[in-house]
Amino acid sequence: MRLATWNVNSIRSRVDRVIAWLDRADVDVLAIQETKCRDDQFPFERFEEAGYEVAHVGFNQWNGVAIASRVGLDEVEIGFPNQPGFDKDAEASLLSAPVIEARAIGATCGGIRVWSLYVPNGRTLDDPHYTYKLEWLAALRDSGTRWLTEHPDAPIALVGDWNIAPTDDDVWSTAFFEGKTHVSQPERDAFTAMNEAGFTDVMRPFAPGPGVYTYWDYTQLRFPRKEGMRIDFILASPALAARVTDASVDREERKGKGASDHAPVVAEIPE
Repeated sequence: MRLATWNVNSIRSRVDRVIAWLDRADVDVLAIQETKCRDDQFPFERFEEAGYEVAHVGFNQWNGVAIASRVGLDEVEIGFPNQPGFDKDAEASLLSAPVIEARAIGATCGGIRVWSLYVPNGRTLDDPHYTYKLEWLAALRDSGTRWLTEHPDAPIALVGDWNIAPTDDDVWSTAFFEGKTHVSQPERDAFTAMNEAGFTDVMRPFAPGPGVYTYWDYTQLRFPRKEGMRIDFILASPALAARVTDASVDREERKGKGASDHAPVVAEIPE
C-alpha cells in the first residue's frame, strides 16, 4: 500500500491537481486536510471517476478532513473519542457550548486503520486556541493509548497536519520561530507523548537531518529560499511501523501555479 497525507488548502481549488497526483504517484490511500468545504460541496464524483471511495467531514469553509481510498473504506468514524471542541465565544458567553470542529476522520483501508487529522493551529501562545490545541492533542493521545492497549498488534496510522515542528531540525530558523506556536515546549511535549504512546514518525529513518520540510509559507519567497517547516506526519503503531519500507516528501507538488502551501508525505507499506 502507498499511504499519503496532504493538506491541500481547499480541495475545490486543487481537485485537478490532487487527482492528477494520485494517478501519477500511484497512491492507494490519501488522507486530506483543510478541504475547506461542506460535505455537499466536496467533489466526490471526481474521486469516484478516478477509482477512489471518499469519506469526508466538513461543516463550513474552514478545516475539513477526508480519506480517499481505492483499497476499501470501512468503519468510517467522524471524530475520535472525547475529541474536544473549541468555544470561540467563550469570553462573550458562559452559556455557549464548544463546537466540535471537522478535524478528524477515521476509516479502515486495506486492513489499516487510518486517521486523517488536522490538529488545531494554536495561533499564538496566549490565545485560547493554543490551550484548545494542547487539550485536543491530549485527548488524541488518550485515544491512541487506549487503542493500542486494547489491540497491541493493530495497524493504525495517525496522519495529517500536526501543526507542530517537534525538533529544531524541523524548522528553517529557530531564531525566527522563537516565542511562536508550533515549536513551543508544551506542543513538542504533546508530540513526544504520541511517540511514548507507541506511535512512530515513519519518515525520519528515511530522511534524517535538517532541511526536510512539508510546509512553506506563501509569503517572503519561503519555498524557493528553502525556508520551511516539517509539520505533516505519518505516525504509525508498532505493528504498522515495522512494515514501512520507505517514506518521503513529494516536494515537487509544492511547485507551480495553484500549489498548496503543503507537500504530500508518502509511505510505502508492503503487504
